[in-house]
Amino acid sequence: MVENFIQEFVDLINALPPLSIYTVFFLVAYFENVIPPIPGDVLVAFGGYLAAESVIGLVPMLLLTTIASVLGFMSMYWIGSRWGTQIELNNKRIWLLRFIPLKYINKTRSWMQRWGMGVVLANRFLAGTRSVISLTAGLSHTRITPTVISSAISSILWNGILLGFGWVVHENWKVIGDYLSLYGKIILAGIVLFIIVRGGIYYYRK
Repeated sequence: MVENFIQEFVDLINALPPLSIYTVFFLVAYFENVIPPIPGDVLVAFGGYLAAESVIGLVPMLLLTTIASVLGFMSMYWIGSRWGTQIELNNKRIWLLRFIPLKYINKTRSWMQRWGMGVVLANRFLAGTRSVISLTAGLSHTRITPTVISSAISSILWNGILLGFGWVVHENWKVIGDYLSLYGKIILAGIVLFIIVRGGIYYYRK
């Protein structure tokens, strides 16, 4: 299903003028933060390949995807800030949040209480948790200016890496998806292991 979506996206891009291509990538980078199933990372890497082919500019693509990523992050932040009480106290889930288990929100909140803005700074590198982190930042009412700055730094670094890889591997950009999948599994395993170790230490001390 994901491969079909990517192929349809590539076919769409190949039929568009440069200005429209920028618009499509902006939308992809934005909604990837709001709707996690969108394979935004692979598509951004495809943008690196297009830049290497001189179809679009590398710097404009980096700036646009970074701005879109921050806007997407802050959109989820606003949702968490606006409906936080309903989500936590009344356990009412608005339709946009039904794909995010409440236990993940609670766990991410404990991370933020421990590491603060560092969690936001690392959010782009924590595959599978981005929407949860941005939502939890809103629930926690973190200060907006540091949140935006941290999100921007995280986004420009991560998108720069993806675009750079797409530029380097050129027409083999699709293999980046395989590495991203492996990377996501490693990150998830690391998070699970960390939780287990912390739980074990807490149980031992008790």
